[in-house]
Amino acid sequence: MKKQTATEPIWCEALRVGHTRIDAEHEEFAGLIQQLLHADGNALAPALDALVMHASVHFAEEDAWMQRLDFPAMHCHQREHEAVLASADGVRRRLQAGETLPAGQFAAALADWFPAHVQYLDSALAQWICKHTWNAKPVVLHRHKPVAQVMSHS
Repeated sequence: MKKQTATEPIWCEALRVGHTRIDAEHEEFAGLIQQLLHADGNALAPALDALVMHASVHFAEEDAWMQRLDFPAMHCHQREHEAVLASADGVRRRLQAGETLPAGQFAAALADWFPAHVQYLDSALAQWICKHTWNAKPVVLHRHKPVAQVMSHS
């Protein structure tokens, strides 16, 4: 997977996992990463705080689903969530000490981490939720592909 740059959007249709709530939260999270990538000076701390607040709530929700549904990859998935929040805490401490570079580095690392996390762990979680809640698989409809292109991949 290629590295993200500050000018490239992090969110794209390919990151949809077929669970409306998860997809909406992921899209918002990607926007918050993008904001942190572009923040500087006095905007860094509020951008980091907004990202951490969103991640904390979203991760807790996913963790609760995994616990309730006995998701097989739960511990691996939770460790990734914990690592992101621990890193964010370290970045916040360094930012409070006057170091601004780690915030940008953290945002760039999140931009690189996020797509793979979504495509592997969150995608599997969405499938597990749908299987155990509705005895079904999630369906992802991509809005920007011509019908002929979608049909040729079936």
